[in-house]
Amino acid sequence: MSDAVILQKQRWVEVKKLQEKNKRIATFISFLLIPLSGLITDIYIPSLPHMAADLQQREGAIQLTLTLFLVSYGLAQFITGSLIDSFGRFRLTLVSLAVFIISNFVIIYTRQIEVIYAMRIVQGITTGFIVVAKRAFFVDVYEGDERKHYLSLMSIVWSSAPVIAPFIGGYLQQYFNWQANFYVLAIYGSMMLLLEWVFSGETVPVFRSFKWRVIIRDYQYMLSNRRFLYGLFICGLCYGTTMIFGLAGAFIIEHQMHYSPVVAGYAALVMGLAWMSGGFLGKATLHKPFLPKLRLSNAVQLLITLVMIGSVGILQNIYTLIVFAFLIHACVGFIFNNYFAYCLGRFPQMAGLASGLAGGTNFILTAVASYAVVGTLHPGSQMVLGWGYLAMGVLSFFILQFLLKHQAKQQ
Repeated sequence: MSDAVILQKQRWVEVKKLQEKNKRIATFISFLLIPLSGLITDIYIPSLPHMAADLQQREGAIQLTLTLFLVSYGLAQFITGSLIDSFGRFRLTLVSLAVFIISNFVIIYTRQIEVIYAMRIVQGITTGFIVVAKRAFFVDVYEGDERKHYLSLMSIVWSSAPVIAPFIGGYLQQYFNWQANFYVLAIYGSMMLLLEWVFSGETVPVFRSFKWRVIIRDYQYMLSNRRFLYGLFICGLCYGTTMIFGLAGAFIIEHQMHYSPVVAGYAALVMGLAWMSGGFLGKATLHKPFLPKLRLSNAVQLLITLVMIGSVGILQNIYTLIVFAFLIHACVGFIFNNYFAYCLGRFPQMAGLASGLAGGTNFILTAVASYAVVGTLHPGSQMVLGWGYLAMGVLSFFILQFLLKHQAKQQ
Protein backbone atom coordinates (compact mmCIF):
# COMPACT_ATOMS: atom_id res chain seq x y z
CA MET A 1 0.00 0.00 0.00
CA SER A 2 1.37 3.45 -0.92
CA ASP A 3 2.28 6.08 1.69
CA ALA A 4 -0.44 8.35 0.28
CA VAL A 5 -3.15 5.73 0.87
CA ILE A 6 -1.88 5.05 4.39
CA LEU A 7 -1.88 8.80 5.14
CA GLN A 8 -5.39 9.13 3.75
CA LYS A 9 -6.62 6.38 6.05
CA GLN A 10 -4.89 7.95 9.03
CA ARG A 11 -6.61 11.28 8.33
CA TRP A 12 -9.91 9.46 7.91
CA VAL A 13 -9.80 8.12 11.47
CA GLU A 14 -7.89 10.94 13.19
CA VAL A 15 -11.19 12.72 13.77
CA LYS A 16 -12.24 10.50 16.66
CA LYS A 17 -11.30 7.16 18.12
CA LEU A 18 -13.33 5.26 20.68
CA GLN A 19 -12.30 6.37 24.15
CA GLU A 20 -11.92 3.75 26.89
CA LYS A 21 -14.30 5.68 29.16
CA ASN A 22 -17.01 5.42 26.46
CA LYS A 23 -16.51 1.70 25.80
CA ARG A 24 -19.54 0.64 27.85
CA ILE A 25 -21.94 3.18 26.36
CA ALA A 26 -20.60 2.54 22.85
CA THR A 27 -21.36 -1.15 23.39
CA PHE A 28 -24.90 -0.20 24.43
CA ILE A 29 -25.29 1.96 21.30
CA SER A 30 -24.08 -0.94 19.16
CA PHE A 31 -26.73 -3.17 20.70
CA LEU A 32 -29.34 -0.50 19.90
CA LEU A 33 -28.26 -0.45 16.25
CA ILE A 34 -27.88 -4.21 15.72
CA PRO A 35 -31.71 -4.73 15.52
CA LEU A 36 -32.07 -1.99 12.87
CA SER A 37 -32.41 -4.42 9.95
CA GLY A 38 -35.16 -6.36 11.74
CA LEU A 39 -36.89 -3.15 12.75
CA ILE A 40 -36.96 -1.96 9.14
CA THR A 41 -38.43 -5.21 7.87
CA ASP A 42 -40.92 -5.98 10.64
CA ILE A 43 -42.41 -2.68 11.79
CA TYR A 44 -44.61 -2.25 8.72
CA ILE A 45 -45.64 -5.91 8.31
CA PRO A 46 -49.13 -5.26 9.82
CA SER A 47 -49.47 -2.37 7.33
CA LEU A 48 -48.72 -4.38 4.17
CA PRO A 49 -52.39 -4.97 3.24
CA HIS A 50 -53.21 -1.31 3.89
CA MET A 51 -50.26 -0.09 1.84
CA ALA A 52 -51.54 -2.21 -1.04
CA ALA A 53 -55.01 -0.68 -0.75
CA ASP A 54 -53.83 2.92 -0.25
CA LEU A 55 -51.29 2.85 -3.09
CA GLN A 56 -53.64 0.78 -5.29
CA GLN A 57 -51.07 -1.97 -5.77
CA ARG A 58 -51.39 -5.75 -5.76
CA GLU A 59 -50.13 -7.72 -2.76
CA GLY A 60 -47.02 -8.94 -4.59
CA ALA A 61 -45.97 -5.39 -5.46
CA ILE A 62 -46.04 -4.38 -1.79
CA GLN A 63 -44.32 -7.57 -0.66
CA LEU A 64 -41.56 -6.67 -3.12
CA THR A 65 -40.68 -3.64 -0.96
CA LEU A 66 -39.61 -6.09 1.72
CA THR A 67 -37.74 -8.35 -0.67
CA LEU A 68 -35.86 -5.43 -2.30
CA PHE A 69 -34.66 -4.30 1.11
CA LEU A 70 -33.46 -7.80 1.97
CA VAL A 71 -31.66 -8.25 -1.37
CA SER A 72 -29.98 -4.84 -1.32
CA TYR A 73 -29.07 -5.27 2.34
CA GLY A 74 -27.56 -8.65 1.56
CA LEU A 75 -25.66 -7.55 -1.55
CA ALA A 76 -24.37 -4.39 0.13
CA GLN A 77 -22.69 -6.38 2.86
CA PHE A 78 -20.38 -8.09 0.39
CA ILE A 79 -18.67 -4.74 -0.17
CA THR A 80 -19.43 -2.86 3.06
CA GLY A 81 -17.37 -5.36 5.05
CA SER A 82 -14.32 -4.59 2.92
CA LEU A 83 -14.92 -0.84 3.08
CA ILE A 84 -15.20 -0.68 6.85
CA ASP A 85 -12.08 -2.84 7.20
CA SER A 86 -10.21 -0.43 4.91
CA PHE A 87 -11.63 2.97 5.89
CA GLY A 88 -12.96 2.36 9.39
CA ARG A 89 -16.37 2.04 11.00
CA PHE A 90 -17.19 5.41 12.52
CA ARG A 91 -17.68 7.93 9.71
CA LEU A 92 -19.28 5.41 7.38
CA THR A 93 -21.83 4.67 10.11
CA LEU A 94 -22.61 8.37 10.61
CA VAL A 95 -23.09 9.02 6.89
CA SER A 96 -25.24 5.92 6.50
CA LEU A 97 -27.50 6.95 9.37
CA ALA A 98 -27.99 10.40 7.85
CA VAL A 99 -28.95 8.97 4.44
CA PHE A 100 -31.23 6.43 6.10
CA ILE A 101 -33.14 9.20 7.88
CA ILE A 102 -33.68 11.09 4.62
CA SER A 103 -34.89 7.96 2.79
CA ASN A 104 -37.69 7.48 5.32
CA PHE A 105 -39.04 10.98 4.70
CA VAL A 106 -38.97 10.36 0.94
CA ILE A 107 -41.10 7.22 1.44
CA ILE A 108 -43.53 9.14 3.64
CA TYR A 109 -44.19 11.88 1.09
CA THR A 110 -44.31 9.88 -2.14
CA ARG A 111 -47.20 8.04 -3.80
CA GLN A 112 -45.03 6.36 -6.43
CA ILE A 113 -44.28 2.70 -5.78
CA GLU A 114 -41.11 2.97 -7.89
CA VAL A 115 -39.76 5.69 -5.59
CA ILE A 116 -40.53 3.51 -2.56
CA TYR A 117 -38.66 0.64 -4.25
CA ALA A 118 -35.64 2.92 -4.77
CA MET A 119 -35.67 4.15 -1.17
CA ARG A 120 -35.94 0.61 0.18
CA ILE A 121 -32.82 -0.26 -1.82
CA VAL A 122 -31.09 2.81 -0.37
CA GLN A 123 -32.14 1.68 3.10
CA GLY A 124 -30.76 -1.79 2.44
CA ILE A 125 -27.36 -0.36 1.46
CA THR A 126 -27.12 2.10 4.38
CA THR A 127 -28.28 -0.50 6.87
CA GLY A 128 -25.61 -2.81 5.46
CA PHE A 129 -22.92 -0.30 6.47
CA ILE A 130 -24.43 0.31 9.91
CA VAL A 131 -25.07 -3.27 10.99
CA VAL A 132 -21.85 -4.73 9.56
CA ALA A 133 -19.86 -2.04 11.38
CA LYS A 134 -21.64 -2.76 14.65
CA ARG A 135 -21.19 -6.52 14.34
CA ALA A 136 -17.47 -5.93 13.75
CA PHE A 137 -17.41 -3.63 16.80
CA PHE A 138 -17.69 -6.60 19.19
CA VAL A 139 -14.82 -8.41 17.48
CA ASP A 140 -12.71 -5.21 17.53
CA VAL A 141 -13.25 -4.38 21.19
CA TYR A 142 -13.55 -7.74 22.95
CA GLU A 143 -11.50 -10.94 23.00
CA GLY A 144 -11.75 -14.59 24.10
CA ASP A 145 -14.76 -15.73 26.11
CA GLU A 146 -15.95 -12.13 26.42
CA ARG A 147 -16.12 -11.91 22.63
CA LYS A 148 -18.08 -15.19 22.42
CA HIS A 149 -20.46 -13.89 25.07
CA TYR A 150 -21.16 -10.64 23.21
CA LEU A 151 -21.49 -12.31 19.80
CA SER A 152 -24.04 -14.76 21.15
CA LEU A 153 -25.84 -11.99 23.03
CA MET A 154 -25.80 -9.91 19.85
CA SER A 155 -27.93 -12.48 18.04
CA ILE A 156 -30.47 -12.39 20.87
CA VAL A 157 -30.56 -8.59 20.86
CA TRP A 158 -30.96 -8.60 17.08
CA SER A 159 -34.00 -10.85 17.54
CA SER A 160 -35.65 -8.19 19.73
CA ALA A 161 -36.73 -6.24 16.64
CA PRO A 162 -39.16 -8.93 15.40
CA VAL A 163 -40.65 -8.90 18.91
CA ILE A 164 -41.07 -5.16 19.32
CA ALA A 165 -41.45 -3.87 15.76
CA PRO A 166 -44.69 -5.55 14.59
CA PHE A 167 -46.29 -4.89 17.97
CA ILE A 168 -45.60 -1.17 17.53
CA GLY A 169 -46.49 -1.32 13.84
CA GLY A 170 -49.89 -2.86 14.52
CA TYR A 171 -50.90 0.04 16.76
CA LEU A 172 -49.40 2.63 14.40
CA GLN A 173 -51.56 1.24 11.60
CA GLN A 174 -54.64 0.97 13.80
CA TYR A 175 -54.51 4.57 15.05
CA PHE A 176 -52.59 6.38 12.31
CA ASN A 177 -51.56 5.04 8.88
CA TRP A 178 -48.78 3.09 7.18
CA GLN A 179 -46.61 6.21 6.85
CA ALA A 180 -46.39 6.39 10.67
CA ASN A 181 -44.05 3.40 10.59
CA PHE A 182 -41.51 5.35 8.57
CA TYR A 183 -41.83 8.41 10.84
CA VAL A 184 -40.82 6.15 13.73
CA LEU A 185 -37.86 4.80 11.74
CA ALA A 186 -36.72 8.35 10.95
CA ILE A 187 -36.95 9.38 14.62
CA TYR A 188 -35.10 6.26 15.73
CA GLY A 189 -32.36 6.89 13.16
CA SER A 190 -32.01 10.51 14.33
CA MET A 191 -31.59 9.46 17.94
CA MET A 192 -28.98 6.87 16.99
CA LEU A 193 -27.09 9.39 14.84
CA LEU A 194 -26.82 11.78 17.79
CA LEU A 195 -25.71 9.08 20.24
CA GLU A 196 -23.19 7.63 17.80
CA TRP A 197 -21.69 11.03 17.06
CA VAL A 198 -21.33 11.98 20.74
CA PHE A 199 -20.22 8.73 22.38
CA SER A 200 -18.82 6.35 19.77
CA GLY A 201 -15.60 6.38 17.76
CA GLU A 202 -13.29 4.41 15.50
CA THR A 203 -12.45 0.85 16.61
CA VAL A 204 -10.78 -0.82 13.61
CA PRO A 205 -7.52 -2.39 14.90
CA VAL A 206 -5.64 -2.80 11.61
CA PHE A 207 -6.61 -1.31 8.25
CA ARG A 208 -6.72 -3.78 5.40
CA SER A 209 -5.91 -2.94 1.80
CA PHE A 210 -8.94 -2.15 -0.36
CA LYS A 211 -7.91 -4.04 -3.47
CA TRP A 212 -10.15 -6.41 -5.38
CA ARG A 213 -7.38 -8.99 -5.63
CA VAL A 214 -6.94 -8.98 -1.86
CA ILE A 215 -10.69 -9.01 -1.22
CA ILE A 216 -11.24 -11.98 -3.54
CA ARG A 217 -8.33 -13.82 -1.95
CA ASP A 218 -9.81 -13.25 1.53
CA TYR A 219 -13.24 -14.43 0.37
CA GLN A 220 -11.69 -17.57 -1.09
CA TYR A 221 -9.88 -18.21 2.17
CA MET A 222 -13.06 -17.93 4.24
CA LEU A 223 -15.21 -19.94 1.85
CA SER A 224 -12.65 -22.75 1.81
CA ASN A 225 -13.76 -23.50 5.38
CA ARG A 226 -16.61 -25.93 4.79
CA ARG A 227 -18.30 -25.44 8.15
CA PHE A 228 -18.31 -21.67 7.58
CA LEU A 229 -19.60 -22.05 4.01
CA TYR A 230 -22.44 -24.41 4.91
CA GLY A 231 -23.24 -22.22 7.89
CA LEU A 232 -24.03 -19.33 5.56
CA PHE A 233 -26.68 -21.44 3.85
CA ILE A 234 -28.08 -22.75 7.13
CA CYS A 235 -28.46 -19.22 8.55
CA GLY A 236 -30.18 -17.99 5.38
CA LEU A 237 -32.67 -20.85 5.42
CA CYS A 238 -33.40 -20.35 9.13
CA TYR A 239 -34.11 -16.64 8.81
CA GLY A 240 -35.94 -17.29 5.54
CA THR A 241 -38.28 -19.60 7.44
CA THR A 242 -39.34 -16.76 9.71
CA MET A 243 -39.63 -14.37 6.77
CA ILE A 244 -42.24 -16.62 5.14
CA PHE A 245 -44.53 -15.70 8.03
CA GLY A 246 -43.46 -12.07 7.68
CA LEU A 247 -44.49 -11.97 4.04
CA ALA A 248 -47.70 -13.99 4.31
CA GLY A 249 -48.82 -13.83 7.95
CA ALA A 250 -50.54 -10.44 7.87
CA PHE A 251 -52.49 -11.34 4.72
CA ILE A 252 -53.61 -14.67 6.24
CA ILE A 253 -54.66 -13.10 9.54
CA GLU A 254 -56.25 -9.92 8.17
CA HIS A 255 -57.71 -11.11 4.84
CA GLN A 256 -58.47 -14.80 5.39
CA MET A 257 -59.24 -14.80 9.12
CA HIS A 258 -60.61 -11.21 9.20
CA TYR A 259 -58.69 -9.96 12.23
CA SER A 260 -57.38 -6.40 12.73
CA PRO A 261 -53.82 -5.12 12.12
CA VAL A 262 -53.32 -5.12 15.90
CA VAL A 263 -53.92 -8.87 15.99
CA ALA A 264 -51.50 -9.32 13.09
CA GLY A 265 -48.99 -7.26 15.06
CA TYR A 266 -49.44 -9.44 18.14
CA ALA A 267 -48.99 -12.56 16.01
CA ALA A 268 -45.73 -11.19 14.60
CA LEU A 269 -44.68 -10.27 18.15
CA VAL A 270 -45.19 -13.89 19.22
CA MET A 271 -43.02 -15.02 16.29
CA GLY A 272 -40.32 -12.64 17.46
CA LEU A 273 -40.55 -14.06 20.98
CA ALA A 274 -40.15 -17.52 19.49
CA TRP A 275 -36.99 -16.48 17.66
CA MET A 276 -35.64 -14.85 20.82
CA SER A 277 -36.46 -17.94 22.88
CA GLY A 278 -34.47 -20.05 20.44
CA GLY A 279 -31.62 -17.56 20.74
CA PHE A 280 -31.57 -17.75 24.54
CA LEU A 281 -31.60 -21.54 24.39
CA GLY A 282 -28.75 -21.42 21.88
CA LYS A 283 -26.69 -19.20 24.19
CA ALA A 284 -27.40 -21.51 27.13
CA THR A 285 -26.11 -24.53 25.20
CA LEU A 286 -22.89 -23.04 23.82
CA HIS A 287 -20.92 -25.74 25.64
CA LYS A 288 -22.84 -28.60 23.95
CA PRO A 289 -21.44 -30.41 20.87
CA PHE A 290 -22.03 -28.10 17.91
CA LEU A 291 -23.49 -30.15 15.04
CA PRO A 292 -25.45 -32.76 17.06
CA LYS A 293 -27.53 -30.09 18.81
CA LEU A 294 -28.29 -28.40 15.48
CA ARG A 295 -29.38 -31.70 13.96
CA LEU A 296 -31.67 -32.36 16.94
CA SER A 297 -33.28 -28.92 16.61
CA ASN A 298 -33.80 -29.45 12.88
CA ALA A 299 -35.41 -32.86 13.52
CA VAL A 300 -37.83 -31.30 16.04
CA GLN A 301 -38.57 -28.54 13.52
CA LEU A 302 -39.49 -31.07 10.81
CA LEU A 303 -41.65 -33.12 13.20
CA ILE A 304 -43.63 -30.07 14.32
CA THR A 305 -44.09 -28.99 10.69
CA LEU A 306 -45.51 -32.38 9.73
CA VAL A 307 -47.93 -32.25 12.67
CA MET A 308 -48.91 -28.71 11.62
CA ILE A 309 -49.81 -29.94 8.14
CA GLY A 310 -51.47 -33.16 9.28
CA SER A 311 -53.67 -31.57 11.93
CA VAL A 312 -55.41 -29.20 9.51
CA GLY A 313 -58.37 -31.56 9.02
CA ILE A 314 -58.94 -31.72 12.78
CA LEU A 315 -58.33 -28.15 13.94
CA GLN A 316 -57.39 -24.97 12.12
CA ASN A 317 -57.69 -21.47 13.57
CA ILE A 318 -55.51 -18.53 14.53
CA TYR A 319 -54.40 -20.23 17.75
CA THR A 320 -53.15 -23.41 16.09
CA LEU A 321 -51.48 -21.29 13.41
CA ILE A 322 -49.58 -19.26 16.00
CA VAL A 323 -48.67 -22.22 18.25
CA PHE A 324 -47.19 -24.30 15.43
CA ALA A 325 -45.39 -21.30 13.92
CA PHE A 326 -44.02 -20.34 17.37
CA LEU A 327 -42.46 -23.77 17.91
CA ILE A 328 -40.94 -23.83 14.41
CA HIS A 329 -39.51 -20.33 14.77
CA ALA A 330 -37.99 -21.26 18.13
CA CYS A 331 -36.20 -24.21 16.50
CA VAL A 332 -34.73 -22.16 13.66
CA GLY A 333 -33.85 -19.36 16.09
CA PHE A 334 -31.82 -21.86 18.09
CA ILE A 335 -29.93 -23.05 14.99
CA PHE A 336 -29.35 -19.50 13.74
CA ASN A 337 -27.99 -18.22 17.07
CA ASN A 338 -25.40 -20.97 17.27
CA TYR A 339 -24.27 -20.85 13.67
CA PHE A 340 -24.27 -17.10 13.08
CA ALA A 341 -22.17 -16.48 16.21
CA TYR A 342 -19.74 -19.11 14.95
CA CYS A 343 -19.49 -17.49 11.50
CA LEU A 344 -18.86 -14.00 12.91
CA GLY A 345 -16.13 -15.11 15.29
CA ARG A 346 -14.41 -17.54 12.94
CA PHE A 347 -12.08 -14.96 11.31
CA PRO A 348 -11.29 -12.18 13.85
CA GLN A 349 -8.41 -10.85 11.73
CA MET A 350 -10.93 -9.77 9.09
CA ALA A 351 -14.00 -9.10 11.21
CA GLY A 352 -15.64 -6.63 8.83
CA LEU A 353 -15.24 -8.88 5.82
CA ALA A 354 -16.51 -11.93 7.71
CA SER A 355 -19.44 -9.93 9.05
CA GLY A 356 -20.29 -8.68 5.56
CA LEU A 357 -19.99 -12.11 3.95
CA ALA A 358 -22.03 -13.84 6.66
CA GLY A 359 -24.71 -11.15 6.81
CA GLY A 360 -24.85 -10.62 3.06
CA THR A 361 -25.20 -14.28 2.18
CA ASN A 362 -27.76 -14.72 4.96
CA PHE A 363 -30.04 -11.99 3.69
CA ILE A 364 -29.68 -12.85 0.01
CA LEU A 365 -30.70 -16.42 0.75
CA THR A 366 -33.45 -15.20 3.07
CA ALA A 367 -34.89 -12.90 0.41
CA VAL A 368 -34.66 -15.36 -2.48
CA ALA A 369 -35.86 -18.42 -0.58
CA SER A 370 -38.75 -16.76 1.27
CA TYR A 371 -40.01 -14.79 -1.74
CA ALA A 372 -39.73 -17.91 -3.94
CA VAL A 373 -41.73 -19.99 -1.46
CA VAL A 374 -44.38 -17.31 -0.96
CA GLY A 375 -44.54 -16.54 -4.69
CA THR A 376 -44.88 -20.22 -5.59
CA LEU A 377 -47.21 -21.46 -2.85
CA HIS A 378 -49.14 -18.22 -2.07
CA PRO A 379 -49.70 -19.22 1.59
CA GLY A 380 -53.27 -18.42 2.56
CA SER A 381 -53.85 -21.05 5.22
CA GLN A 382 -52.15 -23.08 7.93
CA MET A 383 -51.58 -26.03 5.59
CA VAL A 384 -49.91 -24.05 2.80
CA LEU A 385 -47.79 -22.14 5.31
CA GLY A 386 -46.76 -25.51 6.70
CA TRP A 387 -45.64 -26.70 3.27
CA GLY A 388 -43.46 -23.63 3.00
CA TYR A 389 -41.89 -24.35 6.39
CA LEU A 390 -41.34 -27.96 5.35
CA ALA A 391 -39.45 -26.99 2.20
CA MET A 392 -37.02 -24.83 4.21
CA GLY A 393 -36.59 -27.44 6.92
CA VAL A 394 -35.79 -30.23 4.46
CA LEU A 395 -33.12 -28.12 2.76
CA SER A 396 -31.52 -27.43 6.16
CA PHE A 397 -31.66 -31.15 6.95
CA PHE A 398 -29.62 -32.10 3.87
CA ILE A 399 -26.99 -29.43 4.53
CA LEU A 400 -26.57 -30.61 8.13
CA GLN A 401 -26.21 -34.18 6.89
CA PHE A 402 -23.41 -33.10 4.54
CA LEU A 403 -21.67 -31.35 7.45
CA LEU A 404 -21.97 -34.35 9.74
CA LYS A 405 -20.62 -36.66 7.03
CA HIS A 406 -17.70 -34.31 6.42
CA GLN A 407 -16.95 -34.16 10.15
CA ALA A 408 -17.02 -37.97 10.40
CA LYS A 409 -14.46 -38.25 7.59
CA GLN A 410 -12.09 -35.88 9.37
CA GLN A 411 -12.19 -37.88 12.60
